Amino acid sequence: MKTSYLAALPTAALLLSATSALAQDCPIKVGVLHSLSGTMAISETTLKDTVEMLVEDQNAKGGLLGCELEAVVVDPASDWPLFAEKARELLTVHDVDVIFGNWTSVSRKSVLPVIEELNGLLFYPVQYEGEESSKNVFYTGAAPNQQAIPATDYFLEELGVEKFALLGTDYVYPRTTNNILESYLKSKGIAEEDIFVNYTPFGHSDWATIVADVVALGADGKQVGVISTINGDANIGFYKELAAAGVSADDIPVVAFSVGEEELSGLDTSNLVGHLAAWNYFQSAEGDANAAWVEAWKARMGEERVTNDPMEAHYIGFNMWVNAATAAGTTEVDAVRTAMYGQEFPNLTGGTAVMLPNHHLAKPVLIGEILDDGQFDIISQTDPVPGDAWTDFLPESAVLKSDWKDLGCGMYNTETNTCVQIKSNY
Repeated sequence: MKTSYLAALPTAALLLSATSALAQDCPIKVGVLHSLSGTMAISETTLKDTVEMLVEDQNAKGGLLGCELEAVVVDPASDWPLFAEKARELLTVHDVDVIFGNWTSVSRKSVLPVIEELNGLLFYPVQYEGEESSKNVFYTGAAPNQQAIPATDYFLEELGVEKFALLGTDYVYPRTTNNILESYLKSKGIAEEDIFVNYTPFGHSDWATIVADVVALGADGKQVGVISTINGDANIGFYKELAAAGVSADDIPVVAFSVGEEELSGLDTSNLVGHLAAWNYFQSAEGDANAAWVEAWKARMGEERVTNDPMEAHYIGFNMWVNAATAAGTTEVDAVRTAMYGQEFPNLTGGTAVMLPNHHLAKPVLIGEILDDGQFDIISQTDPVPGDAWTDFLPESAVLKSDWKDLGCGMYNTETNTCVQIKSNY
């Protein structure tokens, strides 16, 4: 089974350079910075397993630049300041060549100063709020225009939602995303009083009052929809409370940005059928490449283990990094960064992901409907959408662009033609 998966991958990464191999320190160390304990372990442990699988498969193909790859795993334990300490440990103690890691934006922002100080390279695989651009980070998950905005459009155009409950965990990703969505909804004619926003702490479990508030929004007969940026194991309690309150997807549809196959695998989904999620990948995507990927994953991890969107983001990012290092003849960060621009790699959903000069990917947007087996029926899929680091729906960001390839700037003001160095929330 694994042989068929490996055979399906592009062969460019298999080419070795004898000259570069002589100069490359071995082994090549791949840092893995994902929570294996704490509230985010429900989501991040699978990503650790994914990187280990990718490293093992690359070694089976002959390694990289004449070297074996070695996964160096640390556990920041869902402790945001500890992410920075563990990133520094990976770069200074273990001397890793690249880091694949983080889930929450608060953990990424904790790591960011360390990565930039030490000129490390981070591949970040999870949907996020945008409003950031670092030359030391490649953002392989969705920006808001590749998830939040299309999902909101689906609610407006396909489901006729007139009132919106924006429910999120209390940290930077939900707050910034909902700030963008509030502005976007108002531009679409949704009144401020028809937008309900609520934040809860990580691990929140008492959802009765909040669900009751959401239900009350529809007392005037208008269609209510929930846009969920709830993260981690708090989702379990939220969906259970929805079911306990007798709320179905026909009554109040929920579209989630942080709930995928992995999170649903631990739930009784019988009462969740019809609710939605927006991602760039679902395990149920048809095609030979995805079938091979899923088969290889289950062969390694067990039939009960599922695949999900951030896994695909690591799959794409890892293979782009391998191909960029091969092209550069080294794993040295600045050389790899330059070689990353324009890198292409097949999506598991079909088509090709392309790395843009703003360190984001062009990827399709998918909306899936929850099935009773915890999988998703893909009900909408777009052509590839280029990721946008700076949203068009906040005035201060609409004038900014990121272009590390030609402009060497992550915050270029298109009105003043200057590179902005400091932003208050960055």
